Amino acid sequence: MLSEPRSGRLAAWGNALLAGLVSPDDAVLAIVGEDAVHRVEGLPGESAPVGLTLALGRLRTLGVTGLRVALPTSGHPLGLSGPPAFNARALEAEEAVICYGAALGLVPEVYEAGPAGDVHVEVVWHCLPVREAPPADVPSLGEAERELAEALRDATAVLSRLDVAGSGPVAEAALDAYRARAERGREVLAPGYPPRAVRVLELAQRVGLLVSLARESGHGGAVSASEMAVRAEALRPVERTARRAQVAAYNSVVEEREKGVR
Repeated sequence: MLSEPRSGRLAAWGNALLAGLVSPDDAVLAIVGEDAVHRVEGLPGESAPVGLTLALGRLRTLGVTGLRVALPTSGHPLGLSGPPAFNARALEAEEAVICYGAALGLVPEVYEAGPAGDVHVEVVWHCLPVREAPPADVPSLGEAERELAEALRDATAVLSRLDVAGSGPVAEAALDAYRARAERGREVLAPGYPPRAVRVLELAQRVGLLVSLARESGHGGAVSASEMAVRAEALRPVERTARRAQVAAYNSVVEEREKGVR
């Protein structure tokens, strides 16, 4: 949860490109990030995989005016609208991008190659038909912000009581890396997103860090099976809340556009 999902980068910078706020080169550079290359397979009218620049231009000609994110997990089809074939593929990847303005969706498949220490990552986005329907379980930014504040407060209380909020060198290194990224003023979202979306996404990432540290800290002070069960129960809803908030932040530009059309 701490790391930005590839679907988030594609949706955020794709939306900025579609709105004319960034150049194609800048958008593709931000989407690819530290990966070696991204390609899109299955685009209507294309018989072979194409690069991101061509793919984003083709989506625009197909009527796409915005991009949404889905971050589904087992039992929680967050952001999906069907059909079952697309949902299954998105669930396997635990992320997807849904096009607004055309019944298409994109699911990433990640390939790693190279020796240890010199691994390069290639991503193929599979373009598939989707059902034009409201996405599942996506809150508004205001709802997401309130839910995050409540979940963070409740989970912190439980985890602190069980002494599993994260300690030791691994946890400290993760916290230091997060602080360093924040201090560098990294761009959390692409141009065109409202400040509230940035705030919600940053809080969701901090909540995700808390969940990751708690899971990686071993048993911590949870010395009994019942205490470990309490910790698991505390983490499950807060992780779901953080994912819902991430989706709300990435999708906020499209959601606002939809409200203006109604």
